[in-house]
Amino acid sequence: MVKVILPDGSSRSFDQPEVPVSEVVALLSDRLRASTVGVLFGGQLRDVYQSVTGEGTFRALRDEDEQSLYLLRHTASHVLAHAVQELFPDAKFAIGPPIDEGFYYDFEVDKPFTPEDLARIEARVHELLKENLPISREVWDKGRAREHFGRLGQRYKLELIDDIPGDSVSIYTVGRFVDLCAGPHIDSAKRIKHVKLLSTAGAYWRGDSKQPMLQRIYATAFFKKSDLDAYITRLAEAEKRDHRRLGRALDLFDVKDEAGGGLVFWHPKGAIVREQMEQYLKNEYRKRGYQLVYTPHIAKADLWKTSGHLTYYRDNMFTMDVEGQEYVVKPMNCPGHILIYKRKLYSFRELPVRIAEMGTVYRRELSGALHGLLRVRGFTQDDAHIFCAPEQLPGEVDDTLEFALSLLTRFGFDKFAVELSVRDPNNPTKYAGTDEEWAMAEAALEDAVKRLGLDYKRMEGEAVFYGPKIDVKVIDAIGRPWQLSTIQFDFNLPRRFDVNYVASGGERRPVVMVHRALFGSIERFMGILTEHYAGAFPTWLAPVQCVVLPVSAEALPFAHEVRDALLARGIRVEMDAREEKIGYRVREAEVHKIPFMAVVGEREAKDGVVAVRARGKGM
Repeated sequence: MVKVILPDGSSRSFDQPEVPVSEVVALLSDRLRASTVGVLFGGQLRDVYQSVTGEGTFRALRDEDEQSLYLLRHTASHVLAHAVQELFPDAKFAIGPPIDEGFYYDFEVDKPFTPEDLARIEARVHELLKENLPISREVWDKGRAREHFGRLGQRYKLELIDDIPGDSVSIYTVGRFVDLCAGPHIDSAKRIKHVKLLSTAGAYWRGDSKQPMLQRIYATAFFKKSDLDAYITRLAEAEKRDHRRLGRALDLFDVKDEAGGGLVFWHPKGAIVREQMEQYLKNEYRKRGYQLVYTPHIAKADLWKTSGHLTYYRDNMFTMDVEGQEYVVKPMNCPGHILIYKRKLYSFRELPVRIAEMGTVYRRELSGALHGLLRVRGFTQDDAHIFCAPEQLPGEVDDTLEFALSLLTRFGFDKFAVELSVRDPNNPTKYAGTDEEWAMAEAALEDAVKRLGLDYKRMEGEAVFYGPKIDVKVIDAIGRPWQLSTIQFDFNLPRRFDVNYVASGGERRPVVMVHRALFGSIERFMGILTEHYAGAFPTWLAPVQCVVLPVSAEALPFAHEVRDALLARGIRVEMDAREEKIGYRVREAEVHKIPFMAVVGEREAKDGVVAVRARGKGM
């Protein structure tokens, strides 16, 4: 029996185990049916080639709906593969999923794609789209699928078939390209008009460096040309703001090949920015009742067995043998903070206890996943854990969320997107903690968001097994969202480590534990901050706040006096007394994005003044 609640509120029942989506679409009004590119049924994305089962609300998606881009880009990835199949007949095909702002497809080819190859492939994509390629879906038994892809020598498809449970697989055909694919796809290829191939990169099969290196083509697609044009413009702006390029150009930070991927070196100027970030946060910690601690970088593996990390995340951890005892380089700070909390038994009168640390951690990220400061192997978290009684929870969550927004605003962000991740109510057994604890925690998070008047998105089923969370994303200067602050409950670790407090009646009770990180990590925040400001940091953060520029040798003694006076007042100042023309040195200061220039000529030296030039504004 299938029951469908239609967009007009009416319902239809079908006395059969599954119903084709196309059959339900046929029940819609002519106008809605003509604009339907896909559907949501019971909150799940479906295409017109699939079927629905059970009971659910049926929502028709049009091209203005956000989910429709997923369908458009998924099908566009198959058209891309179609073009590669024709131009490179010996290519082996891996996967081609939609991603946040586009899609990609991975191929095994004899040699890396060149820019000329990319241009040829894009031209063929647009030729294929003019053909209004037919789209169809079939269900094949695995034997037929293996025979088909085996005959074509498509070994990656054969490997994927083996990973799919059951006896059958879903096959989509777009034009003349047949692919193993679960879908969903756009209703018609004629809707795909605005596609742009962006770049190529190497990518290991399944992200494993022991597997073959494939060639990945990144691309994007939009329903409207204006949206594609705006995206390309934003990409160009993002390239100018790339923190990796700016980090080197401004001498802030870098990753050294000699040391290994994902390990960041902070150069003197970058270290100054980091120092300002950390000092501001530490001052706020003390004002807000946090206790700063330091924990070791390594610990016995037994600690991580107790926490559960070694069981579930060993492949992402660095381990070593020390005199026959296994040690772990810490991947997170939580167990260390728990051990500090447990050095004594706290009374309810002493709670909450807020423990904070600038804790450096290490994780075994795959080399293919590393990306500048945004994805690294060694990073410092502004980590804190709040240990409190249940009745203190609402106030702690309110204060922590306000703290996060205050911090992000101080660093120049004024637009936020908030997500509340809660458990799947249909699968409560897969989560740690009781129903009462989850209800309490979810309510505390949701009420805090509401009290601050924030728009938020409730993410059903997105909570991790040990607790619900709030994620705060910032929107940067060119409109990109970045995940930063997190407030996370944990019903797992307090039980594993037997973390308690003495309640008012004298009995021991489990403490409520909240993880929170506001920067997220110092490295990632620095990367995002660099791109947000395009390297032109506000004066309070700038590594060099002022440069003194003597016009001539005669002005040099007074220029030294100016520099020394600024240094005495705590201003981060440099002197540029090179024998270059003043215009050249001014341009150099602009290139290095120094907020102020103090120009000193003979007249200024005589009068005891300076001519101040602001970055980008002149004198």
